[in-house]
Formats: sequence, structure tokens, C-alpha cells
Amino acid sequence: MGIFDTHAHYLREDFGEELDAVVGALPEKGVERVIAVGCDIESSLEEISLAERYSFVYASAGIHPENAAGLPSDWEERLAALLSESKVCALGEIGLDHHYPDPPRDIQHEVFRKQLEMAKRLDMPVIIHSRDACEETMELLREFRPRGVVHCFSGSAETAKEVVRMGMYVGFTGVLTFKNSKKALAACAAVPLDRLLLETDSPYMAPVPHRGEKSDSSMIIYTAAKMAEIKGVTAEEMIDIANKNGRRLFFGEEY
Repeated sequence: MGIFDTHAHYLREDFGEELDAVVGALPEKGVERVIAVGCDIESSLEEISLAERYSFVYASAGIHPENAAGLPSDWEERLAALLSESKVCALGEIGLDHHYPDPPRDIQHEVFRKQLEMAKRLDMPVIIHSRDACEETMELLREFRPRGVVHCFSGSAETAKEVVRMGMYVGFTGVLTFKNSKKALAACAAVPLDRLLLETDSPYMAPVPHRGEKSDSSMIIYTAAKMAEIKGVTAEEMIDIANKNGRRLFFGEEY
């Protein structure tokens, strides 16, 4: 199996007129499947449109915590409608982000809770964002026990183990290749092989040796190599394992 990038953002505002050239070239670079992740109603619509243009691209739809304030009164109905689209495979990116003072925490918590309720009701996997809000995020995950992944994992090894005990998956980006990534390396080492996912968070988090550049899904090979080193397998085996894990979570495929 080829690369399955389970978390990327492919928006015109980031890639401009190069968007379709970048995405269209991914299969020849070893990319087999991509989930293009939405962060609000508008970006979710754009990612769904991308998925409709490319057979190997799927989409998610959700309200990112940074976009939780000022939502229209009918946002839940509009999001539920997007989740019914044929190429939408997850509810996300959702969660909590306390790195900055805005949006207010109570609003973030309310929007996150409502989306976790929606995921339970629709029986959809979730893509969780958590930044400087680990314990608050874990409290809600303990309450709702969703299917899904904690993406771009930044917590401790012990928290990673708890996420796995809940039945969830743990996603890692190019951060694994950074010099200051000791915490991420320890967390990755604590996660069983069958619960690991590979992500780019494109256009962000480009791995070494491309750090500082605009990333795309083909760059996962560097993250996979580092993850493979941690887990004692080859890079090719790691790509294959992560692909199967992603297919199991998002599409119910078993191997």
C-alpha cells in the first residue's frame, strides 16, 4: 500500500493556482489516499469539492476551535448536511485550543461538545485537535468515548496510552523529525503499531529536511521513516501499517 495522509488541508488560499497541480501529482509520488480536513463550513465545502474532483481524496467536515465564535444559528444543521455527503468520512477538525485567549473557552467547549454529540448520533469518527488544553480535551473524550484520532499529538506518553485505551488512534506529523521533539518521540513509542496514523497537516509541519517549506502529502515518507525507527520496522512497513490503520478507522476496512 502507498501513503495514506489522514490529515491535510488543501485550500486555494494556501496553494493558489498550484492547488490542482500539487494534488494531481500526489499519486505519482506514492500517495494512495488523502483526507482533506475542513475547519469551518466554508473550508469543509472546499475540501469536499476537492474530494469530488479526485478519486483518491476524501474529506472531513467540522468546526475547528479557532473558528468556534460567531457561528450562524443554523451551523449544526449545515454541518450535518455536509457530513451526509458521499465522500465525507469523518467529523473534524474539532477540539479545544487554549493557546490564545480567543475564542473564549466556554464557546469552544460548547461547540466541541455539540460536535461530539453529533458524531455519536451519526456514528462517525472524529478528528481531534488539542493545543494547550490536554486535560480539558481528555475530560470530554472520557465522557463521550468517540471513535477517532487525536491528531498532531502533543501530549505525554501516558496520555497517549489513555487515548489508546479508549479505543482511539494517535496521529503524528513531521514534528517527529524535529530536533526538539522528545515528547512526541516518547508518545509515539508508547502507542501500539495498530493505533498509529501518519499525517502531514499540510501545508504546515513540513518534516526535516523540508522544514519551513509548504508541505504536501508526499513528504510523509520522512515522518514514516522516523516513526519506523522508533517502532523497529522499515519505513515501507510503517507506511503500510499506517495505511491499514487509517482504512480501518475511517472506512471500516479490515485486513
